[in-house]
This record gives sequence, C-alpha cells and structure tokens, in this order.
Amino acid sequence: MPAQSSKPDLLQNSLLQNEPDDVVVSIRQLHVSYRQRQVLQDINLSLRSQHVTALIGPSGCGKSTLLRCLNRLNDLDERCTVTGQVLVNGRDIYAVEEDVVSLRREVGMVFQRPNPFPKSIFDNVAYGLRLLGVSTRSDLQQQVRKSLQDAALWDEVRDRLHSSALELSNGQQQRLVIARALAVQPKILLLDEPASNLDPISMLKLEELIATLKINYTILIVTHNMQQAARVSDFTAFMDAGELVEFAATSDLFTTPKQRRTEDYITGRYG
Repeated sequence: MPAQSSKPDLLQNSLLQNEPDDVVVSIRQLHVSYRQRQVLQDINLSLRSQHVTALIGPSGCGKSTLLRCLNRLNDLDERCTVTGQVLVNGRDIYAVEEDVVSLRREVGMVFQRPNPFPKSIFDNVAYGLRLLGVSTRSDLQQQVRKSLQDAALWDEVRDRLHSSALELSNGQQQRLVIARALAVQPKILLLDEPASNLDPISMLKLEELIATLKINYTILIVTHNMQQAARVSDFTAFMDAGELVEFAATSDLFTTPKQRRTEDYITGRYG
C-alpha cells in the first residue's frame, strides 16, 4: 500500500534527479495562477525525446493548463501569471527574447475538438506552409502529401484534396488537424484529449498513429481515459489539485504506484 504523503518526493518519482541526455523539455518549479487562484503549483517534469508522456487526473486538476504552458497559449489570457522555467532543448521559452511564433511552430498543438479551417483538405494542410513562405505548387503538393501520409490520412483523402475539410468524419478531421500541425515540422506535439469525441474505431486509429509518430516526435498527451494512457504512453504523470503527485514509467505507475492518491485515482476510489 502506498504511503500517505501530502507532498510527494518528486525527486524519487520523476526523472528530474538524473535527467537522461534525451530530455527535450524540462519544467522546473512551475507555478500558474489566474488572478488570485492558484492553478498549478511547483510542477517539475521532464519529457524525453521520441517518447509519449500522458497527463492524467480528475477534471480541473490543471492538466490542460500545464499543456498550454509548453507553447505559451496561456499568454492569450491576460489574467494568467506564470513563474518558474520551461526549457525546450535548454532554451527558456519564457525568456523576454523568446519568439513565441517560432515556438508555436516548434511545439504543435491539437485540441480536444477537431478544428479544421473552412477550407479544402489541401489548403488546411498547406496553411502553415504558406505562412512559412512555401509558395511553389510542387513544393506545397509534396509537403502536403507527406504530412497527410504521416498522419495516416493520405489514402483516405488523396482523391478529394480539394473538397471541404468539414465534410470529413470527426476522426478524419482530427487526423487532418494533426497533419496540419506536422506540416510545419514541429519537434514536440501537444495533444489535449484528442480522442475524447471519437468513436472506438477512430480512437484506435488515432492511438496507432500516436505510436507511429513517437518515432520522430516528442508527445505529451492529456487524456481522461486511463486505459488509453496505459496503451499509448511510455511515461505517465498523475496530477491532482494543481500538483504533480507522481511521475513514473507508465507500467510502474499503473501497477505499483508510490502515492496513495495515485492508487486511489487509478482504482476508481475518487476522481
């Protein structure tokens, strides 16, 4: 039975104590508040290259807020205050000189609900490429095709690239949004409950896609589905009330959790 602890020993339950060489994101003493309300407190977490890390925990525990810290989407809310460090490849992304536009190309994000633009399938994927200055038709075609292939969607849409993206199914729209994110060649992918609105078959396709994408990308996924976290992730972080309670290899966290709160959550006692 895990020992009771009001403040878990994160040095023992995370990879922070002796960070491997392949760590690409280091979150250190991160605090986030909205006006006077503390949302995240003293978060310390590392993400390793070409691995999937899952964030689990009850609704309102701060999972999505943490996710948005990695590409500074929280900046869009003037009520939000962030302190601490988020290092991406050793670079402090909250430094004054940081180029937020470049950061968001490097750290792609996919939201809970598919949000394709009201444009053609081709133009959805080409959108970011055009912003980057890719203008020749042949270059656009080549990169759009590759992105759709990487998102496991090419074979389903190759004959209707100029049809509206809104005609696709939910599952196809979500993979299209992933293709749009991949087109600008990010290094990190943030997935905020990407399968929560999908049917079981579409969810399976998305999980298979995640397993393929981690060969080339570092992935952080928020999921309310613990079975999904167990299937797709290499590491899992359990959060509760704005705290990182426990962080471990997924197989260890689900079979031998070190913290009572973790065990209570994964066995359904609360949350």
